[in-house]
Amino acid sequence: MSSFIVARELRKTYRVGKVDVPALRGISLSVEKGEFVTIVGPSGSGKSTLFYMLGGLTRPDSGSVIIDGVDFAALSDGERTRLRKSKIGFVFQKFNLLPTLSARSNIEIASDIAGVKPDSEFQKQITEMLGIAQRLNHRPSELSGGEQQRVALARALINRPAIVLADEPTGNLDSKSSGIVLEMLRRSNKDLGQTVLMITHNPEAAEYGDRIIHMRDGQIVAPEENPQWTPHHPAAAEHLQS
Repeated sequence: MSSFIVARELRKTYRVGKVDVPALRGISLSVEKGEFVTIVGPSGSGKSTLFYMLGGLTRPDSGSVIIDGVDFAALSDGERTRLRKSKIGFVFQKFNLLPTLSARSNIEIASDIAGVKPDSEFQKQITEMLGIAQRLNHRPSELSGGEQQRVALARALINRPAIVLADEPTGNLDSKSSGIVLEMLRRSNKDLGQTVLMITHNPEAAEYGDRIIHMRDGQIVAPEENPQWTPHHPAAAEHLQS
């Protein structure tokens, strides 16, 4: 049986002034359905470039990305957009919330864009798990950084995507908010069967994954298994008890 996500020999070089800067140097990896994979590495290692390629947001110079048997390279721009809408939820470090909308509307806009009806019961469930159910009528400027990131996570999960891509989702958060976000990602992986790929520079956050992939200088340098996963934030785990 083929893997759910397959990247083959991905290469990408950016032009900075008069200098070519290689971002990816022939990356290949595969992810099984329902895996939680964390990708770690220093700044400039190519993590974010890989993230954007796996999500179909950036084209490689060469190589391919195959999602559930579908090759991104074989799709038109419109088809690639539809695939992202139907299968992938994104969580970014900078939240990317619309400032004029309430938290509720920022979550529901993902359903509007995908052309599906918001599942109010599921929205209630995840916002309660994330501790933001009482903050849904507030705009982003009225929320803390941790609350904003939890709204962004709820937005990524609301359509039950098969894949969740999280780029440094705890990078701007305190330890309590980080724990809540990480526990929710793990719960979406275990309870909803979502395949999660998370980029992080935080070794403790990386241990939430089943498998850790290390990157350096645009290449994978070591994969690791992490079968004995345990929560590192007991307070967050308690917060998410249903």
